[in-house]
Amino acid sequence: MQRESILDQALNLLEQQGLASNSLERLTEITKIPLSDLSSFWPDNEALLYDALRYHAQQVDIWHRQRLLDESLSPQQKLLARYERIAEQVQNGRYPGCLFIAACNFFPDIEHPIHQLAEQQKRASYQYTLSLLDELESDDSELVATQMELILEGCLSKLLVKHQLQDVSAAKRLAEDVLQISQCRKNGALG
Repeated sequence: MQRESILDQALNLLEQQGLASNSLERLTEITKIPLSDLSSFWPDNEALLYDALRYHAQQVDIWHRQRLLDESLSPQQKLLARYERIAEQVQNGRYPGCLFIAACNFFPDIEHPIHQLAEQQKRASYQYTLSLLDELESDDSELVATQMELILEGCLSKLLVKHQLQDVSAAKRLAEDVLQISQCRKNGALG
């Protein structure tokens, strides 16, 4: 079995059962790979969690780059595409972005490598948003990026607990509103 396949299964387990369920023993049950084989890649549960989150961060970064390079989408569509992606994942019983929120809570020490990895992903998300807002020449793009990231984090935090698809729709609508208001402000419609 390939390492990426094992990490995908570890991510699925984490999304379904939370960070506390992270264990090499549980992954052994799911993958049917002997613990000794898994331990050669991940000496302990924390190493597995770090690697799974790092792998997921790479997936998110690739998705961001693909959207940024997609010339068929407007900057607004690129900004809102993340909600469509989250909705698809929720419909498949997956809650991927929630893991970074949970990791910050589970490892509150800001010096902890897992906390730092989650913070790095949050900064990357902010930069994705900011770059698209700059492309739109949005009024006060840093403030609007912060607002849009708060909406996204709120959505992911709620999904962590409730797992309800309508929360993604509500967050997308709120993000659309913030984006529209920023465009109105840029064009002088709000004084």
